[in-house]
Order: sequence, then C-alpha cells, then structure tokens
Amino acid sequence: MTNPSHAPRLVAEVRSSAILAAPLVAGHLSTGLIGFVDSVIAGHHGTTTLASVAVGTALFWLPMMVPMGTLMALPPAVSQLDGAGRRHEIGALFRQALWLAAMLGLGMFVFLSLVGLALAPMGIAADIRPGTLAFLHGIRWGVPALTLYLAMRYLSDGLHWTVPTMLLGFGGLLVLVPLGYVMTFGIGAFPELGAGGLGIASAVMMWGQALAFATYLWRSRRFADLALFERLDPPHGPILRQLLGNGLPIGVTVAMEGSLFIVTALLIGHLGAVPVAAHQIAINVASLCFMIPLGLAEATTVRVGHALGRGSRHAMRRAALAGYLLVLCTQLVSAMVLLLGRHAIVGLYTHDTVVAALAASLLLYAAAFQFPDGIQVLSAGALRGLKDTRVPMALAAIAYWGIGMPLGAALGLGIPGLVPASGPRGMWLGLIAGLTVAATLLAWRFAHSSRIRVDETHAAQ
Repeated sequence: MTNPSHAPRLVAEVRSSAILAAPLVAGHLSTGLIGFVDSVIAGHHGTTTLASVAVGTALFWLPMMVPMGTLMALPPAVSQLDGAGRRHEIGALFRQALWLAAMLGLGMFVFLSLVGLALAPMGIAADIRPGTLAFLHGIRWGVPALTLYLAMRYLSDGLHWTVPTMLLGFGGLLVLVPLGYVMTFGIGAFPELGAGGLGIASAVMMWGQALAFATYLWRSRRFADLALFERLDPPHGPILRQLLGNGLPIGVTVAMEGSLFIVTALLIGHLGAVPVAAHQIAINVASLCFMIPLGLAEATTVRVGHALGRGSRHAMRRAALAGYLLVLCTQLVSAMVLLLGRHAIVGLYTHDTVVAALAASLLLYAAAFQFPDGIQVLSAGALRGLKDTRVPMALAAIAYWGIGMPLGAALGLGIPGLVPASGPRGMWLGLIAGLTVAATLLAWRFAHSSRIRVDETHAAQ
C-alpha cells in the first residue's frame, strides 16, 4: 500500500508525466495520420495506386522499426546524464548519435534500393509492382533525413522538452497533404507520378522536418549550453558501440512486435477479401489507440532515466508507477470507446454490412487487449529508462513469436484433425495471448531490474 506521505509526490509525478507525454501522444497521432493521408490520396487516384502504396508502406515501416528502435537508446542516455549533473557531456553524445543515425539511414537507403528485387518472389501481384517500386524509390531519399530527425527528436525528448515533436509532426502533415496531392495527380508543371509521387512527397516532408529541427536546436536558448553543433566530432567507436549495444535490442524488440501484426495480416490474407477488409479496419483503429500508451511509455523512459541518473530508487519507481497509473486510465477509456462505440466507428470505414459485422466483432478483441497492450509498452519504456534492453528482447521474442503467433495461426487457420479454423477471430486471440504474456514478463522484468539498477549506477559513477 502506498504511504500516505508519498501521495503528494506521486500526484506530482503523475502530473509531470502527463505534461511530458501529451505532446508525444499528439506527435505519434500525427505520424499515424500520415498513413491515413497517404491512403486517402492514393485511394482517390486509383485502386492500383492504393494497393501499391499499401505494400510499399509495409515494406518501408517494418524494417524502419529497427533504426527507430535503435535510436530510442538516446533518450534514457540523455536523461540519465541530465539527472546526474553531467549535462556538459550531452553534446558529445548527441554528435555520436548523429553519426549512428546517418549510418542507419544509409543502411535503410540501400535496403530500399534493393528490396524491389524481392517483390516478385514475395508473390506481389504484377500490376502493383511498378507502383510499389516507384513509391519505395521515392521515399528512400528521405530516410537519412528521418533517422537524423529521430536523433534530434530523442535528444529533445530526453531533456523533457517534447513540444517540438508535436509541432513538427503536425507541420509535416501540412506539407504532405498538398504536396502529396500535387505529386500524385500532377498539376501544372508537375507531372502525374502516382504512387511514386507520394513517395517523393514523403521524402520532401522528412527533409523539411529534419532541417526545421536542426535549425531549432541550433538557435534555441534552451539548448545553447549543450553546444550541440560546436564542432564536428569524428565517429567514436566506444560510444557508438554503447549506443548500439543498448539500442539494437530495442529495435529488434519493436520490429518483433510490429511484424507480429503484419504477419497476422498476411495470414488473414489467405482467408478472403471480407476478412482482410475487416481486419484492416480493426487494426487501423487499434493502431490509433496504441499511440496514447506509446507516448506515455516514451515519457516514462525519460522520467525513469532521469531518476536513475540522480540515483534515487524511490523517484525511479514513482516515475514508473505514475506511468502505469496513467496508462491504466487511458486504456480503460480506449477499451470503453471500442466496446460501446464499435458499430459507429466501423460505420466511418465501410457500408458493407458483412465487413462491418466482422470488423465490429474484431473491435471487441481490440478492446480486450487494450490493458495488456498498454502495460507491455509501458513496461518496455520503463526498462529502456534503466538501459535494460537485451533481456526484454528475449522476453518479447518468447511472447510474440513463441506464443502469440503460433497460437494465432493454429486457431485462425486450424490444424487438420485437431483444431478447427476460426478465421480472423482466432488470429486475434493469438494477438491477445502474445500481448498478455509480454505484459506479464516485461512488468516482472522491470520489478526485478529496478531493484538492482540504482546500485549499479552508483558503482559506475
């Protein structure tokens, strides 16, 4: 039971975490809306364009989760230095993070340049391959900007300043909507480029966000004492290895969770058009709901890391508890909205009664996994604040690919003579199982790791 004398501190921590998380949530929602904008523009251009962009987006974001997750090692590192009174070391760390971001961006550029060779072997329909390839070849030019932007964003987030994430997220939307339309349909001197034009517009948006963030960091008084761009440091192996050692397991963990949902969609694709359409509606709604606990998890990473840097076990656990309390409240609201408003929500997507009925039933499953989904992502964020990333990666592999995916495939597709096929509902039961196991294991890991991490930090200092 919480000591009554600690209640005011917990309330203050909840308030601080909520204020820190609000712009992050808004920023993630703006990112989610980018996919919505791409789909609307592509859909108005034509069915083939929409299909090309859908495949291209999946082939872009799934591997992109690895560099995104890897760079998530920066916020806890920055917040710990800040909390430990070693703010003067942040500038050098940031410059190394820029080198890491540039290398990751180059790797992604090469991947997107070559992935087109795999479209035919993957079974992608011949009529959408040209559009998919054009989209990927267009958006690849923005990848180096995206990884550099993430490094700058995570620096700012790690220093408890998340407003730029929100403003630049929605600013990117303001650029993408008109430019994406012009580049896709062609107006005046701009030729009609279809899916490729949408990829180019996305790349331009990414460079705009990166240059705007760099200008802000360079000119802002808030960051002046860090001397972020004072000099160009050469790559420093030990720091880069430390960032990679902490960050790469995060990237793999994020990719494992994301690929669970993508592979589920591919398996449901074997069941016919109606299940695919219903699943797409339900997963899109669930993804937007996920942006809220994701923002809270990133705020918790920063708060836990800052407390750890100060060497305060009580503050560290209070930061995590505040995150858990907030995520339980937000997930309760999301679950109730999905439970009570599922038919109205589905009505915004389709008027097909068969698709709507199945999608509405899947939203019941989405409501059921709101709590485990929120707890697992919050626990993962708290563990990142402790720089505990390798064991959580193994736990996520067990939960998602050792339990969730095999169970979902067995229930959804069936096992001849043993388990009857239950279609998308069975696949979603697998998602619930995987997320529930992940929530349990990661929460247990944080409870264990938080008991020893402060002592290790003191020893290192």
